Amino acid sequence: MSNIILVSGGVKSGKSEFAEFLACKDKDVTYIALSENHSNDKSWENRIKIHQLRRPKNWNLIETENLIPIIQQDKGLLLIDSLGGFIVYSLKMKEDEWIEYLKDFMHYLCSYKSKIIIVAEQTGWGLVSEYEIGNIYNDRLGTTLKEITKISKQNWLTINGKAIKLDNIFYEIPK
Repeated sequence: MSNIILVSGGVKSGKSEFAEFLACKDKDVTYIALSENHSNDKSWENRIKIHQLRRPKNWNLIETENLIPIIQQDKGLLLIDSLGGFIVYSLKMKEDEWIEYLKDFMHYLCSYKSKIIIVAEQTGWGLVSEYEIGNIYNDRLGTTLKEITKISKQNWLTINGKAIKLDNIFYEIPK
C-alpha cells in the first residue's frame, strides 16, 4: 500500500484547506502548485493569492504543469494541488500518449516512498460538456481518480466544508 492520501471534492468544498490541515502535521512539506499562468484572469489570480496566504511560510513550493519529473525523486511529503492541472497538461496528447503518460504517473506514484497528499477536483456531477475538450478532461480526471483511489492509503471527499473518509463507508463497484 502506498503513502498516498487523496482528497477530492467540488469547487469551494474545502479540499485544499483539508489537505493543508493534514500536511501541517509534518515539518518538511513541499507544495506542488499545478496550474497554468492566467495573468489576465483576475479571479484566478485571487484564488491563487488566497492559497498562498494560507500556506505556512516554511513550506517549499514548486510551481509546474508537468508533475511526473517532480515525483521521480523522493522529496519528503508532497502536497499536490490540484490534479486538474495535471489533466489540463495532458489535453494536447493523443489518447495513446495519454494512456502511457497515466501509466508513468501511476508507476512513479507507487514508487514514491514518502507521503503524498493529492487534491483533486470532482467533476461530472452535473452537466455534460457540449465541448469535446470538456468531456476529455472529465473522462481523464475520472479515470485518474479511480486509479489513484485503488492505491491510496486514505480517500477523502470534501463537500460543503465537511470531510468524509470514504474508506470507512464505501462499497466497491463490481466490474
